[in-house]
Amino acid sequence: MAQLPDRADIVVIGAGVVGNAAVSHLADLGWRSIVQIDKGPLPDPGGSTGHASNFVFPVDHSKEITDLTVDSLRQYEELGVLSQCGGIEVARSPERMQELTRRMSSAKAFGVEAHLLSPAEIQQLVPYCDASLLIGGFHTPTGAIVDPIRAGELMRRRAEEAGALTTCPETEVLDLVVEDGRIRRVRTDAGEIEAEIVVVACGVWSPRVAALAGATIPLTPAVHQMIDVGPIPQLERTEEWISFPLLRDMDCLMYERQRGPDLEIGSYAHRPLLHHPDEIPPVGNHPGQSTPTSFPFTEDDFALQMQQARQMFPELLTDPEPPRKEALNGLLSLTPDGNAVVGEMPEVGGLWSAAAVWIKEAAGVGRMLAELITDGASEIDPHGSDIARFHPALRSPSHVRARAAEGFPKVYGITHPREQWLSDRPLRTSPFHPRTEALGAQYFEAAGWERPQWYESNADLLQEYGSRLTERPAEWDRRWWSPIIEAEHLAMRDRVAMIDLGAFAVFDVHGPGAVAYLEQLAMARIDVRVGRVVYTPLLTPVGTFRSDLTIVRRGAEDFRVITGGAEGARDLAWFRAHLPGDGSVQLTDASSAVSTLGVWGPRARDLLERVTEHDLSHEAFGFGSAQDVQLGSVPASLLRISYVGELGWEIHVPTEHGLRVWDVLWGSGQDLGLIAAGIGVYGTTGRLEKGYRLMGAELTAEYDPVEADLALPKVKTPGFVGKQAYLAARAADPAALLCTLTVEPATDGADADAPRCMTGGEPVLTTEGEPILDAKGRRSYVTSAGPAPSLGSYLVMAYLPPQLAAEGTRLSVEYLGRPHPVTVLTTGRTPAFDPQDLRMKG
Repeated sequence: MAQLPDRADIVVIGAGVVGNAAVSHLADLGWRSIVQIDKGPLPDPGGSTGHASNFVFPVDHSKEITDLTVDSLRQYEELGVLSQCGGIEVARSPERMQELTRRMSSAKAFGVEAHLLSPAEIQQLVPYCDASLLIGGFHTPTGAIVDPIRAGELMRRRAEEAGALTTCPETEVLDLVVEDGRIRRVRTDAGEIEAEIVVVACGVWSPRVAALAGATIPLTPAVHQMIDVGPIPQLERTEEWISFPLLRDMDCLMYERQRGPDLEIGSYAHRPLLHHPDEIPPVGNHPGQSTPTSFPFTEDDFALQMQQARQMFPELLTDPEPPRKEALNGLLSLTPDGNAVVGEMPEVGGLWSAAAVWIKEAAGVGRMLAELITDGASEIDPHGSDIARFHPALRSPSHVRARAAEGFPKVYGITHPREQWLSDRPLRTSPFHPRTEALGAQYFEAAGWERPQWYESNADLLQEYGSRLTERPAEWDRRWWSPIIEAEHLAMRDRVAMIDLGAFAVFDVHGPGAVAYLEQLAMARIDVRVGRVVYTPLLTPVGTFRSDLTIVRRGAEDFRVITGGAEGARDLAWFRAHLPGDGSVQLTDASSAVSTLGVWGPRARDLLERVTEHDLSHEAFGFGSAQDVQLGSVPASLLRISYVGELGWEIHVPTEHGLRVWDVLWGSGQDLGLIAAGIGVYGTTGRLEKGYRLMGAELTAEYDPVEADLALPKVKTPGFVGKQAYLAARAADPAALLCTLTVEPATDGADADAPRCMTGGEPVLTTEGEPILDAKGRRSYVTSAGPAPSLGSYLVMAYLPPQLAAEGTRLSVEYLGRPHPVTVLTTGRTPAFDPQDLRMKG
């Protein structure tokens, strides 16, 4: 065992596959003083890496996860630790078969080879299964088995041979020392080591280790059951480790795979079996368990899955039944939303997480983490796995366990893109909640906030606007949607609507260094006159999108940052991480102190003039400005901006006055036709008609402001994060341009004249069905989709190569296995509705 040094540039805690990938890539990027610590022995320290099934299915509905998995496959193949056998997900039900056709669309969108199979084709590839049980399957030829222990050895060796790594196994971390908000030292039973960057990659133990520094990693250990039976003569005769594709019996939430002469059977169908990290026995002291993370098998939880496995593989598992070689309740990590937790922890500077990562994407995560630490940006967009995405309430143990219990069946489940989490709600509510609840609000959640998506009290609008509403004959298209959303949209366009925006995150920035601080972060100029509202992206160091928000100058040294609730925690972490160390800037999270209500529509000015004596005329209160006013007795800040393309204001009030403001406006607007409208209007129908971009959809770390048509006429003089890359993008021809397309009626096939409603993530193809790639090799896919009630059409947004980004270009979108014709409606920022912006700027 190597002696623990007293100093390192980076300490990586954990020698599972993720930690090993991290040290390897850090060494590749030039780091030369890396120390890796693990309490267990090498090569297998006893974590989840050692007992996982280790198969890789490359396709996910998340582009980030798909990209990480494909990158990991490439790395594992280069290491020589991959056995490519292919994988098949099979359907016993029509509902599952529809899901597999959707998975096929995701494969096309993200560039993974895949095929839909008939039962006969499945039978040919998996000769031992009973294909008569099946309707069809989804086959990915690049599916494979990886040896993660050997991969870890090779990755560590690569770092050691570069002279970059000291590995210290059987070394226990006792404490993480934090000073002035940053990690400084790691205290172990072998001594103390100084480091300003520490990576926690301890799998199911990660929360316990992070807690030593006062930080939280929101995951819980959960059981995944698996058994090995054998030897089986038929498999033994193949003389291969794996001779047929991995088979996921998706409707039974289980899988089967060959392990030489044995058959491994795994299940996600049992009840959620959750554990606390403190319940996991220490290395070297786990009586009755083969490893600390291999808990005793609970037979009753597996009984039904064993019956279903015998149905699927009757030739292998009956007459006689093969002996059981191993059975365990293996631990894996689950988070509140099912995604990984990667990135710098918001509570402690320099302390990084790489946890809740499956083996299939582990090598890619190791590279992504190393790039983020080294360059502040990564080739694969880390948005969905960023640990900073969780508000403190969402990191609490009770919330993590509630969501993990709900999420476990979703591992192999069929999850609709709009499907909502149901556990541990309501958690965060705006001051308007009593009124929205009384109006029959149907709530969707964002960062724990309950946001009204539509209101059942507006059902009478269906009769008023019935002829203009989109039909959704397909049940899948109707899920988590209501035609009331489109009726609310039209009522807003005709009259006026109030929208609960209480989920907005609000940060106040003060101090003599505030201007310079914000200029350093924002792409747009911040040193504007008091009262101006500045919409601006924040860029990554490589000039792609990190955030997208609004900044209001409220005084010489006084600014307010307003961002979406779903992005609030990430954005707050970014702002805090960039605070100057001289105390010249004070940053306050005012999200709980300030609440926001939106009022938009042609009668919005008429409504507000009834409750304030302030001059709201266009001449006195121009678009893009903010003013403090009195709404009766209530002090408020009004911002004349719009995300829905209508005349109106955001109203920011102290939270304690929120209910009063709602009631005053509601009572004053009934004769004007005032309605309450939901986020379905604000975030989908109104936004798409105006072509407004959404962070995490159109705005990602893969595209730049020129491609999104958000480049400003001039580049400001002060430097800012990503400026050099932004200048380079402005000087070059864009590889892609963001476009709005309209979905045309299908002219033939089963969907002729039947409208279908894409949800996002579908591939955009040529009219011949070929994929569309830009000059950087990026594929075109739908970034956002939804109805445009004012236009009587259904819209999608997508990046297209310049030669296709022209009005009138005809293309197609594959949705649930069928092509649907689309036409480019507008290119860039020009909106499909009210292209001159006359309605909101009048």
